[in-house]
Parts: sequence; C-alpha cells; structure tokens
Amino acid sequence: MLQAGIVGLPNVGKSTLFNALTRSRKAEAANYPFCTIEPNIGVVEVPDARMFVLQEIAGTKVVIPAAIEFVDIAGLVAGASKGEGLGNKFLANIREVDAIVHVVRCFDNDDIVHNMGKVDPVRDIEVINTELILADIQSAEQQLDKNQKKVKSGDKEAIACVDILTRLVAHLNNGKPAASLPVADDERPRLKSFALLSSKSVLYACNVAENHLAKPEDNPYVQQVRKYVADHHGCESVVICAQVEAELCDLPPNEAGEFLASLGVTDSGVSALIRGAYHLLGLATYFTAGEKEVRAWTFRSGMTAPQCAGVIHTDFEKGFIKAEVVAYEDLKSLGSIAAARDAGKYRLEGKEYLFKDGDVALFRFAN
Repeated sequence: MLQAGIVGLPNVGKSTLFNALTRSRKAEAANYPFCTIEPNIGVVEVPDARMFVLQEIAGTKVVIPAAIEFVDIAGLVAGASKGEGLGNKFLANIREVDAIVHVVRCFDNDDIVHNMGKVDPVRDIEVINTELILADIQSAEQQLDKNQKKVKSGDKEAIACVDILTRLVAHLNNGKPAASLPVADDERPRLKSFALLSSKSVLYACNVAENHLAKPEDNPYVQQVRKYVADHHGCESVVICAQVEAELCDLPPNEAGEFLASLGVTDSGVSALIRGAYHLLGLATYFTAGEKEVRAWTFRSGMTAPQCAGVIHTDFEKGFIKAEVVAYEDLKSLGSIAAARDAGKYRLEGKEYLFKDGDVALFRFAN
C-alpha cells in the first residue's frame, strides 16, 4: 500500500491530524517539540460518495472503501540535513514514503509553542524545503561522483546519469526542488531512481483555528500559503482544522454533523485532504458492484484492464479475457446495469483498455 508522510515543523498539528485521520490515539499530541519520535502508521479509508449510490443500485448492505496509509513523521527543524534535532531520522523516514502532506500552522495561539518564535507559514515551508534540498544536494553529488567514475569505462547508463545529475546539482544549488527540474519523458524514470526527497509530490495542509474553517479566505496565513505554493511549487493546498477533527473523533455521527453545522461547514477539510493525498499518489478508483458487496479498488492511473483485474487477484490478470465496463456517471443516471446495457453504455473492453476513475467493472477470465 502506498504511503503519504505527514511532515512539518514541531507543534504545527501533525500528530493531532494523524489521530483525526486514523480515528485513533496512536500518535502523542503534546505542547512540546519532538513528541513524535518513532513514525506512526495508520490505514485511512478514502471517502467516496459514489459508493453509496452504487450500493443502492446493487441492493447490497456491504460497502468496502479504498484505503491508503498515512505516516506521522517527527517534526523537522532548521539544520536537519546536518543532523540537528531528529534530522537524520526525519529525513530517512521521508525517503521511505511515496508522497508528502506538509502541514503548515495557520493559526495564532499563545498557549501552543512555536519553535521559531512566531507564526510565519511561508518561512516554515521554506525551512523544510531547504532542508530537503540540502539533503538532496549531498545525495546527488555522491551519485554524480560515483557515475563519473563509471563513465571512464564507457558505461552508457552512467553517461546518461552524469548528464542529468550535473543539471540536477546546479538546479538544487539554486534552491529549487528536484521536482521542478525540467526533464524529458525518457529521463523521468532515471530521476526517480535517484530517490530524492525534494522530488516527491507535495500537498500542503493549512491548519487553521475553528473560527476560520468556514471562511478560510479571511485567514491571511492561508492566503500566503496558497499564493506561495502555487507560484513557487505548482502545488495544491487544502484547509483543515486538526483540532476540530480531534474533537469529532469522540462524537457519534449525528452529533458530529451538528457540531460541524454550528461552525458553518459540512466537513472539517480532512476528507478533502485524504482525497487530495490519494490523487497525489497517482491513484484512482474503479468499482465492482453486486448483491454481495460494493467495493472500491485502487489502481494507478494508466493501468490496463488486465492490470486492474490483477488488483483483485493475480489469477484474474493471468487469465484475463474481457472486462465488462460502464462509467459511474452513466450507471448513476440510468439506474441499473440492464438499463445501461440497453442504452449502449455497457461495453466489453480488451487488454489494451486503460481504466478510468469511476469505471464499474466485471472481469471475464479463464481459470
């Protein structure tokens, strides 16, 4: 299962958010730096309203959602790339995840310590990004040196690596993350193989106080983050209130809904964060729907029909014959498989078909 790592400075709400996401108390959330040392890992269901529409159409009581893993990683401080704080451990944990959810503090509260003195979300973002880039410079220079030695023997792969690593080191030294290095399509796998921290996809989570949840545009910190990440990193951001989510964990669904309504919202933002992280990981969902259950299956965008069949079971991929497919929107509007078939919206797809998010499928395969 792919993992999204929750990162940020100490005391920005990472562990509170993790507990809210996982509906648990696995991560210690305390008012002092480095209360998280060992990373906490939790499986989180991906909210998807389409499942309940399909449940009604299929006439089943069982719904099984898609899921991803979140990892709560220790807070980083300036100098982490040189081992400050829990730097080395922090960077090693980031290297192991597939994407990053960067939590940024966007609220004032004198009772919660900020390890850099005052709230400044853009500065906080730059601190972490700088440390990732500095760690990448060390790694890229080492890999460049290693490949330069191989070039002397005429190693073609080493020659290609030296070309991209030379450009990469210069790019990183200009303070730019590896993710923004211009590369050709055939160079992307090579860049990925360097396992660089700043090459990972990032989603920024603006953690606000509950009074700014309904109208985040009134929060100047949120506006600063949105502009900065769009201009400098081409990334998206979501607004969440980790504290509200922590309180929702202890409430039954009806009371949780009433509490959110009293704040002028229907969601604290965590659902949008989960969906954002899901797409950040390059994931999409197809469904199977029958009397037994409706189930969401996770696949990587660009996977073929046999590969998607293999998500269910390897035998499905090996013996793949055809996929019976209907788009969710068509099934929703027509109301049944029979109606979709009569309308010509239910179709047979072969081995070359690339699955789309929202496809509802039934696989034909040979035993």
